[in-house]
Amino acid sequence: MSRTLSFFEPVIVIGGGPVSPDDVALVQRFSNKTIAADSGVDAADALGLDVFAVLGDMDSVSQAGARKNIGKSTRISEQDTTDFEKCIYSSDAPLYLCIGVLGGRIDHQLAALNVLAKYPDRKIILIGPQDITLLCPLDFSVELPIGTRLSLFPLGAVFGVHSDGLEWKMNGVDMDSSGKIGTSNRTSAARVHIRYGQGALLLVLPVETLPELLKSL
Repeated sequence: MSRTLSFFEPVIVIGGGPVSPDDVALVQRFSNKTIAADSGVDAADALGLDVFAVLGDMDSVSQAGARKNIGKSTRISEQDTTDFEKCIYSSDAPLYLCIGVLGGRIDHQLAALNVLAKYPDRKIILIGPQDITLLCPLDFSVELPIGTRLSLFPLGAVFGVHSDGLEWKMNGVDMDSSGKIGTSNRTSAARVHIRYGQGALLLVLPVETLPELLKSL
């Protein structure tokens, strides 16, 4: 699985799920380079978003989209990964801002969350209609307005979760997707600090907090 594209700036990844002009306007504040995951190029074309490359197995892109972007398309035929994951492993960027991957089919959303756990060395943010989701770093601080909704969700077992600046504080809590989770917490201080020992812990925030989040990554 060699990487074929290298970027020195954040990259937008657009998938084939629901995506709005507001999503495009938000991510374009931080990047002007876009990779489309297969049929994501159709959404990009519909929204006037120019793509740098189209990656995937090309089984869902429209004929019109395939013709329009033939010179930008790379077919990756293996079927062990989703088109979204193909975009991640076939590129190298300091940050991925991903739209069109949340809010649609639940299996596609779960697969996108799985990608966060599989590539902990990448900074990948999934951006949906209401929320942004990323793999929380093992030691992470962010400044947010007091009262901001903040959820922590474990993908499997997560050990030794500590927090400062949350209404419901955690002191060495072990979490598990089949046990204790941490949804719908709220910030109680301007600065939140989260740390944990090991595992894959999702951080979920309101979409309007994206600028504050990016300052902390």
